[in-house]
Amino acid sequence: MAMLDSSPTGEDSKFCVVLGAQWGDEGKGKLVDILAQNVQLCARFNGGANAGHTLVVEGKKFAFHLLPCGMINKACKNLIGNGVVVHIPTLMKEIQELKDFDARALERIFISTRAHVLFDSHQIIDGILEAEQGTNSIGTTKRGIGPCYSAKAIRNGLRFGDLLHFEEFERRLRELIAWSQKRFGDPRERDTPAQLQLRKALREYNTKFAFDPEGGKKGGVANVDEEVARYREFAQILRHQIVDSVTLIHEDISRGYKVLVEGANAALLDIDFGTYPFVTSSNTTVGSVCTGLGVPPKQIDTVIGVVKAYTTRVGHGPFPTELQNEAQSLQDHIEMYVGPAQSMERKGHSSGPYEVKPGQKVRVGEMLQEVGHEYGTTTGRRRRCGWLDLALVKYSAMVNGFDSINITKLDVLTGLKQLRIAIAYRNSRMTEVRLPCGYFPSHLEDLKEVVCEYETLEGWAEDISGCSSFKDLPSNAKKYVLRIQELLGIPVSWVGVGPDRESMLKVDEPIIRPDGSISASPNFPSSPLRGAASPRSSGRI
Repeated sequence: MAMLDSSPTGEDSKFCVVLGAQWGDEGKGKLVDILAQNVQLCARFNGGANAGHTLVVEGKKFAFHLLPCGMINKACKNLIGNGVVVHIPTLMKEIQELKDFDARALERIFISTRAHVLFDSHQIIDGILEAEQGTNSIGTTKRGIGPCYSAKAIRNGLRFGDLLHFEEFERRLRELIAWSQKRFGDPRERDTPAQLQLRKALREYNTKFAFDPEGGKKGGVANVDEEVARYREFAQILRHQIVDSVTLIHEDISRGYKVLVEGANAALLDIDFGTYPFVTSSNTTVGSVCTGLGVPPKQIDTVIGVVKAYTTRVGHGPFPTELQNEAQSLQDHIEMYVGPAQSMERKGHSSGPYEVKPGQKVRVGEMLQEVGHEYGTTTGRRRRCGWLDLALVKYSAMVNGFDSINITKLDVLTGLKQLRIAIAYRNSRMTEVRLPCGYFPSHLEDLKEVVCEYETLEGWAEDISGCSSFKDLPSNAKKYVLRIQELLGIPVSWVGVGPDRESMLKVDEPIIRPDGSISASPNFPSSPLRGAASPRSSGRI
């Protein structure tokens, strides 16, 4: 039986999927940006404007929350699939910001008739519900993602196809707003001032007041009639971009087009497989590619997992390798810094710029936050940081079936004399026994009991941000990457050492098996990943 000859780098793939392997913010956008330069269709299948990619092209920054990264390739079509929830004002703003780059950007974005519309009311409800949780809050972005998916599940949501039948759309929109006002608009006895403000805004449907009580300059509308008028205009602008996405993607596949699919969020934020309830409201793992775009599993020939060289997460919930939290109040791990002197601004920070010098002892988690610029694209919140957790990544790989790994932000580790990698989990009450390889606790109370088994590696002092190939990296930097590859048993195909496209280095190094034998090169068809016995290649023609 013939098999697809696709490289784990994704460059030769006919249908490549790029997914986050940790808690998000891994830097997926850079690899997607590189691969998007040579595809004809780039698609999103899940999430909403709670995702965020920042791309630097020709010296200009583009922050995408809804648009696929293929918008940067003027020859590429872009699809927002049925699994995405779309706040149209945000989408239109992103398209408008692309006008100088491509005046015809709107013509290259297509939205599924089955994708759900996320309204300002969903965002208000999100804020009300999050405030209700108090100290038990999930830490959502308050972008309305959960309430919109809830509306989808209870079947009172509206879809893009409804915009093409506007009289029916208006009737159902007014009903949805009235339903929201009835259930969430009235003040409650224990409401905080913030909740009272949001409930008032919902009752009056004055979303300008909800988003910016003082100036009303952050968007929104003053009443329901303005909302209807706004969506009537959106319907006219987007009429030709709203399509049957299943037909579109299958026609493109039949034409031989190369398809690139980018995931929003990441594996440990998946509503089923993540650290529930501290998760997003959609499925972020590979199965959702099929349900969020309408393609069969056999169509996917390459899945790349993006893994940051350390671990980060935003919001609440257990974090086994955590070194430093959002407030920078943890004790942290102290390590000697041996790299080049660095100084970077910290906006609004009481301690001024962050500075490190050779011979200085540093708090590792804090250094990762500041040197790594670990602040959310969507939220602006400081990310919690910790050592690389390969026990977590093994679980993510089991769920997603990664063909290869893209390691990002390796340069952030420069200067740490020693590095640690969590290679396995143990239970704090029975530390002599390792938990099964790939096992990740489904309950938070069990995850709290996890202790990590660490392996220590020597760091490197040299600045690697200027390296243009993998062989140029310092010996210890290469050892760090190849040790990850060895421990996972999955080839590393790319390594990121800086913010630019040119800073993503291709890797073609064999996996050293535990018995000392060497596997085939991961970037050639002789790799075991595409051998006859490979479960991922079985049955593909």
